[in-house]
Amino acid sequence: MTVSTHDKRNTLIRYLPWLAGLVLLAIAAWYFTRPAPLHVQLVKAERGLVEATVSNTRAGTVKACRRAKLAPPAGGQIAHLLVKKGQRVKENQILLELWNDDLQAQAQLAHEQLGTAQTQAQQACMQADLAEKEAERARQLKEKGFISAEGVDQKVSAAKVSRAGCEAARSEIEQSRSRIDAAHASLRRMVLRAPFDGIVADISGELGEYATPSPPGIPTPPAIDLIDDSCMFVSAPIDEVDAADIKAGQVSRITLDAIKGKSFAGKVKRVAPYVLELEKQARTVEVEVAFDEPPTAENLLVGYSADVEIVHTTHENVLRIPTQTLLEGKRVLFYRPDGILEERTVATGLANWDHTEIISGLNEGDQIVMSLDQAGVKAGVRVQPEENKSVK
Repeated sequence: MTVSTHDKRNTLIRYLPWLAGLVLLAIAAWYFTRPAPLHVQLVKAERGLVEATVSNTRAGTVKACRRAKLAPPAGGQIAHLLVKKGQRVKENQILLELWNDDLQAQAQLAHEQLGTAQTQAQQACMQADLAEKEAERARQLKEKGFISAEGVDQKVSAAKVSRAGCEAARSEIEQSRSRIDAAHASLRRMVLRAPFDGIVADISGELGEYATPSPPGIPTPPAIDLIDDSCMFVSAPIDEVDAADIKAGQVSRITLDAIKGKSFAGKVKRVAPYVLELEKQARTVEVEVAFDEPPTAENLLVGYSADVEIVHTTHENVLRIPTQTLLEGKRVLFYRPDGILEERTVATGLANWDHTEIISGLNEGDQIVMSLDQAGVKAGVRVQPEENKSVK
């Protein structure tokens, strides 16, 4: 019995090194074949500014504060075209003039008629003065008995008739002046002037062509499209569900497709008092945003497509994280000190495309996973930080 136990002990001692080697080999195989920890980007929850914003649903448009599509009040043949496309003009400058020789002749005739009326009035009034003097002398002669009462009455009546003729001649002067005013008004209808300083954007007519005013309900191309490019703003449609948060004076940011990589400060200057109902489109409210300082180095043109971001609520110095780190259900992947990812549910406040306010669930300085779209990143996985980034 003792010999058998001794033999077993010797056998165990003989194979023990082999067993230890196998264990070490298994450990080495596991160590060298184990999957490497995932490298993930982490970001810290830090304090900063969070803004609640509203953006346009479709592309907005850069518009001029003043733009006039001009046409002469009357129709006629273009006799003088005094501007070109792209030319800058001053207020009240003549842009084009229609053929108006007949109206000028009528105005000249009215001036000559005024001269004739003034001469006739002068003559009639001088005759009236003379007739009144003769009537006065007749009264004096009657008092001395040199003339009958009938003769006095005739002289007085003749004086009254002459005075009435003087007044009628003076009335003719006023009529002549009115005819002159009417002729000048007709001439002004044949001349198109600039209502404000601006630049000629387009001209729809050439010398000798016939220009017509646009009748109601029948749109026709304007003779001249005039733009005041010294003042511009962005008109953009905002979804009706966001319209209640928008007020005049709110801070905005403007981005232009034609000017890459830049945004421009602005303010809401008008919110339309009605909702647009366009077929097959969402109901929207038109909002106008003015530039604080329009672009100067870049060529800002009327008609550029633009987007606006309107800030309606702001929270300062709050705990925030990048919005892209949030999973569905307001969850984040928290990085524990032991390198294991842990899923946490957070309560959020204000949010935008960049940042989300954290009310509870995280503390300042906590690190969470940024690269959520990386394969294999989930709760319970051991990871290795690739780079720590702070919320900016």
